[in-house]
Amino acid sequence: MNDIHEGLMREATRLTQAGKLREATALIQRALAMPSRAGAWFDGPATAEPARSFAPPTDGLVLDGCVIEVGVHAPPATDVGLGDFIAGTHTNGSLTRGYKLYIPPGHAGRQLPLVVLLHGCTQDPDDFAAGTGMNERAREHDFYVLYPAQAASANPSRCWNWFKHNHQRRDSGEPALLADMVRSVTEKHGIDGRRVYVAGLSAGGAMAVIVGNAYPDIFAAVGVHSGLPSGAAGNVAEALSVMQTGVARTGLHSATPAKMAVPTIVFHGDQDKTVHQRNGEQVIAALLETPASADGAALLASAAQVQVEQGTCDGGRRYTRSVYRGREGRALAEHWLVHGAGHAWSGGQSSGSYTDVHGPDASGEMLRFFFEQADMPVH
Repeated sequence: MNDIHEGLMREATRLTQAGKLREATALIQRALAMPSRAGAWFDGPATAEPARSFAPPTDGLVLDGCVIEVGVHAPPATDVGLGDFIAGTHTNGSLTRGYKLYIPPGHAGRQLPLVVLLHGCTQDPDDFAAGTGMNERAREHDFYVLYPAQAASANPSRCWNWFKHNHQRRDSGEPALLADMVRSVTEKHGIDGRRVYVAGLSAGGAMAVIVGNAYPDIFAAVGVHSGLPSGAAGNVAEALSVMQTGVARTGLHSATPAKMAVPTIVFHGDQDKTVHQRNGEQVIAALLETPASADGAALLASAAQVQVEQGTCDGGRRYTRSVYRGREGRALAEHWLVHGAGHAWSGGQSSGSYTDVHGPDASGEMLRFFFEQADMPVH
C-alpha cells in the first residue's frame, strides 16, 4: 500500500513541476481517497451479486508474466473541467462485461472520436487509464475513451481470451461482445462512427488485433502494444509457446487468419521476456501480406515504401521506427521497437501497472497514427 501511495505522490510532484496543477490535484485526491484494501471491481451482471474485493489470483493462468502486480484503484476525481469517468455494463448473448467510459468536457452537440483500450492481465480499467494517461489526452484533444473490463469469472487473471477459438472470430465470444459494446456506446453518445479506434496491451493487444481483423467496418485503426498476431494460438499450451518464441507463418491457425485490413501501429520492447518481440513483427507482417490490399502487396514488392529511422526519446530509451506507406503515401503500418524495454506500456505513467516511464510516448504516437487515418490530426 505504501509503495502505491508513494508512486502516486511522485507522479503528482512531477505533474506539479510540469505546471499541470489540475492533474496533480486529481492524483493527490485519488491517493488520499484510497481505502485500506483494494477496491471492488465489476465481475458479472449488476444484479448477480455484490461486487467482490480485488485480490491476486491464486490459481488459473497468468499470461502476462510470472509476477502478478496488484493495484489499488480509486475512481479518478472528476468535475466539470475534468470530464466524467463513468461505469456501466453491457450484455451480448450470454456474455456480460463491465466498462468505464471517459467523457470529455464540452462534448455536448459534437461528434467526437472514440478510442477503445483493452487492458492486460491482472489489470482493470482504472489501472489502465492511470498507466496510459489516456483520459488526460482525451480531455486535452477532445475524444472519448472506452475501457472494457474482463471478468475474473471469464479468466482468473482477467486476461482477454485471445488464445481460444471461440474468441477469435467475428460474431463469436468476446470479439462479438466488444463490437456490440462499441456500437452501443457510439450510438448512445453520438460518437463519430468513422473515427473509432482500438488498442491494447499484451493480452489486450492480442484481442485488439482480433477485433480489428474481425470488424474493419467498426475500427479505423488498431494499436498493439506487446501483443500477438491473430490466430497465434488455439489453446493455453500453444499460447505459452508462442509468447516465448513467436509463431511461424505456417503455424497460424487457418480458422483464424492473421490477415489485417486495418492500419496498425505496433509497440514492442526488445527485452520483453513475457511476449517475444517476434510477435510484434508478425502483426505487421500479417498486415503487409493481406492479399486483398493492393497497397500491402506493393509494400512487399518495394523496399522504397519502407522508411526506417532510429532515435532516442527524452526518457533515454533508444528506438527503431519503421513506417510502411502505400501508393498514395499514407502510412498503413508503423512498428516501434523500443530498445532495452520489457513488457510494459512505453512512456506510461508510474501510477499504473506495467508501465515504462523511460520509453517513447506510445499513447501519443498511437493517437497521432489513429487520427491521421481520417485526416483528422490531434488539435
